[in-house]
Amino acid sequence: MPHAIRLHAHGGPEVLSLEPAQVAQPGRGQVRIRQTAIGLNFIDVYVRTGLYPATLPTGLGMEAAGVVSQVGPGVKNLVEGDRVAYVHSQPGAYADERVMPADRLVRMPDAVSDREAAAVMLKGLTAWFLLRRVYRVRQGDPVVIHAAAGGVGSIAVQWARHLGAEVIAVTGTAEKAELARQHGAQHTILPGRDDLAARVREITGGKGVPVVYDSIGKDTFTSSLDCLRPFGLMVTYGNASGPVPPFSPLELARRGSLFLTRPTLFHYIAKRADLARGAAELFGVMASGAVKVRIGQTYPLEDVARAHRELEARLTTGSTVLIP
Repeated sequence: MPHAIRLHAHGGPEVLSLEPAQVAQPGRGQVRIRQTAIGLNFIDVYVRTGLYPATLPTGLGMEAAGVVSQVGPGVKNLVEGDRVAYVHSQPGAYADERVMPADRLVRMPDAVSDREAAAVMLKGLTAWFLLRRVYRVRQGDPVVIHAAAGGVGSIAVQWARHLGAEVIAVTGTAEKAELARQHGAQHTILPGRDDLAARVREITGGKGVPVVYDSIGKDTFTSSLDCLRPFGLMVTYGNASGPVPPFSPLELARRGSLFLTRPTLFHYIAKRADLARGAAELFGVMASGAVKVRIGQTYPLEDVARAHRELEARLTTGSTVLIP
């Protein structure tokens, strides 16, 4: 019988429960997937703790890869046996099997493994929309990327270098700084050791950078603003240290008429054409070798509580994959 992780109350990793699951027959426009690999992300922690609202009980997990096992009526673009991957706004990827809308699935090229696809759909497409849509990185741009050894950060560093950017990587430890350098970062900063804004100004000859990609949130928000040149763009897209507290918009004016955005992936892939475009670009840079997905650790699905604990303790590097 299929199993899935269910969440009946918000809290710590101990609230995650592996339970038998009934999987429905696919309806019109849907397919059933036998999942082979599942991505783990900080957004899953936010749902578990209640930072991101969810109606309980709920499943958990946003991305996975697998094989189409059954096709519902009206589906023309997929057949049984197709290897597919997805990222979806409705939690529920932590499962052996799942029914999904066919238009939210993308076929995986032969060059991309199931585990790589599961590790990269949310994180890789996040890097895509950050670098290609929110701020279109150009040759020679200096950019600051926080959590540069993490799932999104490690992809973003490689992709930004491929685009010709001067990458300033911010990491929590010297070991993670070395990983960022291996991915192509020309400069690394450790906030506990270095003054972030002062070091960025030093690197850029006092000018600052046109964009900061900040997934940390509360602890780095102000220092990230101080890294920007006039008219620069602050991209805050995560809350690893907690949500950014309220602040006065005058702070943006004081620092040079800055721009601020809090984007989410699902707005950028809401249209099927945008999802297909993003996946094609992502799989393209992976196939070319410009972006290599590093799976730092895997866990059995039933060991998901330990995976969450180690993710929150910053003990993981690269991407983390759960195996059903």
